[in-house]
Amino acid sequence: MINKCARFNYLICIYLLGMVFFTAFRIAETAAYCAQTSSTVQLDGLYWKALWMGFRFDTTVSCYLLALPLVLMIVGEMARIRVRGFYAFIHYLLMALYSVAFFACAADIPYFCYFFNRLDAVALSWTEDFGTSASMIFSEPKYWLYIGLFFAAAVSWWLLGRILYKRLLLPNLEEHLPYAWSIPLTTALLCLGFIGMRGKLSKIPIRVGTAYFCNNPFLNQIGLNPVFTFAKSIEDSGKSRNQPVELIDLATAQTVVQDFLSQPTDDSILAQGRMHLPEGTNVVLVLMESMSAEKTSLASEKSLSPCLDSLMALSLTFSQAWSAGIHTHNGIYSSLYGHPAILSRHLMRSSPIPQVCGLPQRLHEAGYSTTFLLAHDEDFDGMRGFLYQNGFDRVVGQRCYPKHEVVGTWGIPDHSLFDHALEHCDSIAKRGPFFTTIMTVSDHGPYILPKDIELVPRSKTLEEQVAEYADWSIGRFIRMARQREWFDNTLFIFIADHGASLCPTYDLPLAYNHVPLLFYAPGCIAPETTDRLALQLDLPATILGMLGLPCGDKMLGIDLMSQRRKYAYFSADDKIGVVDGELFYLYKYKQQRASLYRYREGGTEDLIEQYPEQADDMRRYAFSMIQASQQMLQDGTTQCPPPLQNDGI
Repeated sequence: MINKCARFNYLICIYLLGMVFFTAFRIAETAAYCAQTSSTVQLDGLYWKALWMGFRFDTTVSCYLLALPLVLMIVGEMARIRVRGFYAFIHYLLMALYSVAFFACAADIPYFCYFFNRLDAVALSWTEDFGTSASMIFSEPKYWLYIGLFFAAAVSWWLLGRILYKRLLLPNLEEHLPYAWSIPLTTALLCLGFIGMRGKLSKIPIRVGTAYFCNNPFLNQIGLNPVFTFAKSIEDSGKSRNQPVELIDLATAQTVVQDFLSQPTDDSILAQGRMHLPEGTNVVLVLMESMSAEKTSLASEKSLSPCLDSLMALSLTFSQAWSAGIHTHNGIYSSLYGHPAILSRHLMRSSPIPQVCGLPQRLHEAGYSTTFLLAHDEDFDGMRGFLYQNGFDRVVGQRCYPKHEVVGTWGIPDHSLFDHALEHCDSIAKRGPFFTTIMTVSDHGPYILPKDIELVPRSKTLEEQVAEYADWSIGRFIRMARQREWFDNTLFIFIADHGASLCPTYDLPLAYNHVPLLFYAPGCIAPETTDRLALQLDLPATILGMLGLPCGDKMLGIDLMSQRRKYAYFSADDKIGVVDGELFYLYKYKQQRASLYRYREGGTEDLIEQYPEQADDMRRYAFSMIQASQQMLQDGTTQCPPPLQNDGI
């Protein structure tokens, strides 16, 4: 029977041999980096986990390399092909494919040691001046070491592959499995190959961020396979949503941003004495899924959020706060890192993962433990990789919760998430100050109203009932938090990741970006409701200002306690919105068409011709902010200096 399975045994042995080579390259890369770095690389006893991540990524790459040979082998088995040339072609194809992969692994070693980034599409820029690049490579003695490593690996690969080919495959070309065996076997192999290409059994396939499991950047990156990162970065760069936007010339943008950020503070805005919190105040940031201001008493007579309404009466509340975009990843990115959404660009799923210096890093530098809790799979929207890359000590998601608590697509319900958040805060409160971010999710379709809860919804539709449940969960969370010892030393901030499309009047529904924002710290922040404009990206600077910590120059938000915004601006994929106290400027990027409305009056008449100067000023302001943010990302000036030094790298 073993001889009859020779075709598939050969492929399995090629896979195992390839995994040995990939692992050897990973260990060589580790040694090379440790040898060239001036500081000690802290492995924290977790290198084995990085190797396990590497095994997963190597398997994914191997399954892609083996896909066509597997299909050809199945054809040979089912069609009873015995022609030697047919199998020789498969063998040489495999040898060539893996050799190309090993070349990428060898080239990745000096690339990683120099850039501290795995091989990606940026490396292709060297081909624009091939002569100079080739001269640089061949003139540098240490690069010959990696060229030699590749040739040694390639020669060894071809020799060992030839042994497998001659001993396993060639002597058994006449042997075939009975169809009763071959059909289920080939079906199983195809299924395993497909699962291997996805890298995971869950709904979300393996991504670059999957390799990130701690806040040590070396361990997070060493588990990646350079073939995977290179292919993924090319794929991402080819997507239209990731293409750079050209809204306004860069010089104008930088001038507008500089003038805005250097504006003098205004001590008349709020009573400053009540805004400075004691040193070491804990921070709990709750990002509420789809909690539009139109679901609250701020903008609706039919409020679905009595608990949040009651909390706003005890808080500093901004009734004119606006989300950066209409997606959860926009809300997380802007609220934590102080940058706007760049139209439809998905920065948290970029490859390589950008480094953006924001609130988590600043608090981490001040001695805070930093944790992000979410209800669903940590890899959704690239969250795990991006958050570990950018200042969080720990990312807690669905895999950390009991399976019986998972109720649907989005993992555990909000009240269970808050219970786990309270347990986490209890466990770390005595170690020092903490920064905990909680991303709720229940108010997102498909909607599930948990059973056996104390809430009796007033609404008739399931969608509104779930909104009531999400609000009830917040009220329950605060009631339980008040019983904790750490409560009196904690600042709570509540803001939505984005709103919801409720009764749209314009092509960009304002309810999708109009969100509640409240700062709650009894005894430290006096209750007040203000209609001053606020953006999600103002949160980091505002929170750091309250704590008396430096903000730095890596973010584009302001301290709402001492500065004013002239306009609020936001994106909705291919649209940009700008508002002041009365007017709403709407720009459709693909159509390059602008409109102006009196949104506070619900006006639908386009006033762009009547107020061209006002429209131009709003356009110039918003376009400059977005363009400048994009340029900072491209230049790498969003990184904390020095990047993630606390990790010992």
